[in-house]
Amino acid sequence: MSQPPRVDLLDPVFKANPYPTYAQLRSTAPVHRAELPDGRGVWLITRYDDVLAVLKDERFVKDWRKVLTPEQLAQIPPIPPVMEPLSRNMLDTDPPDHERLRALVSRAFTPRLVERMRPRVQAIADGLLNAVQERGEMDLIDDYAFPLPITVIAELLGVPAEDRDSFREWSDAAVSGNATQEYLEQILIPHMTAFTDYLRALFEEKRKNPEDDLVSALVRAEEAGDKLSEHELLGMVFLLLVAGHETTVNLIGNGVLALLQHPDQFRQLKEEPSLIKPAVEELLRYDGPVETSTERFAREDVDIGGMVIPKGEMVLVVLAAADHDPERFADPDELDITRADNRHLAFGKGIHHCLGAPLARMEGQIAISTLLRRMPDLRLKGSTHI
Repeated sequence: MSQPPRVDLLDPVFKANPYPTYAQLRSTAPVHRAELPDGRGVWLITRYDDVLAVLKDERFVKDWRKVLTPEQLAQIPPIPPVMEPLSRNMLDTDPPDHERLRALVSRAFTPRLVERMRPRVQAIADGLLNAVQERGEMDLIDDYAFPLPITVIAELLGVPAEDRDSFREWSDAAVSGNATQEYLEQILIPHMTAFTDYLRALFEEKRKNPEDDLVSALVRAEEAGDKLSEHELLGMVFLLLVAGHETTVNLIGNGVLALLQHPDQFRQLKEEPSLIKPAVEELLRYDGPVETSTERFAREDVDIGGMVIPKGEMVLVVLAAADHDPERFADPDELDITRADNRHLAFGKGIHHCLGAPLARMEGQIAISTLLRRMPDLRLKGSTHI
């Protein structure tokens, strides 16, 4: 059997196109132990069936404080105090706290309520394209893919949309993945301090002047007699603001790029706009918005794919690799907007399945279909064809 590739998760070449490496891992070492820059080990799970199993397995938990040995705890870099309350969100908690936190916001993201937002999302998309139509060119991310979902989630939460550039700076800092001490001190801590100061001021304003928005509802939230703590409130709004736009920005950006790189698929969708729903599902599978899930930790020794992951070890399920598994998808490296059997894992599975998936899908459908309808000759800058 050939040797598995060496995986450097921060290598720019790997990050630019990780799919060949993931293909090697699936065939040679589908459950593979790599090393983080700080020296800690991390298990990468790359086959579809294994990824699905881990996502649904209660033996893999989010709260590392509950499962690590004293020796393992000593290896964890200290969490800056400003980040501690932000980690008290439903994405980083396990039952029963997870259910309690998720129940507080789940009603705002039901498919029925999301569908009622469709006219507003359409109006935002049209307004953004009106602003660039005469220019003859646009920055897809800055002019469209970012402002559309951040405006939507800001309105839903009751956060002033004019602060969206600050949200973007704070969000970029939070999800960068850079763990160097220099980045921590010069970028992450100052940005997260500004973010939490902003949120605390917002909460105080909503307490005094509540409105019909999600932050006002969370501020006065009481579910089964249990209010959110201040830390949980910070963590919840932080998660909703970041996750509420980050996924959709990537879906629109990656999706439009994939279509432009596959002119036949671009033309087919332009000529058959009714294909937008399966097209978005295929774009989610082909180059999804999230490469890996957030970290999980083995609560006990667990056998996955014939490999034993010891208690306390960190696990990353690689959604991007699973969604290109040839054992699950025919011709997985081909983009096919008519693909019928497409049970991708772009939004995860299990209890941590993305709460905002209905909203992200709807935003992606509107953003991409509107772009193709209004700019049918869209092409990459410097390209001579579509």
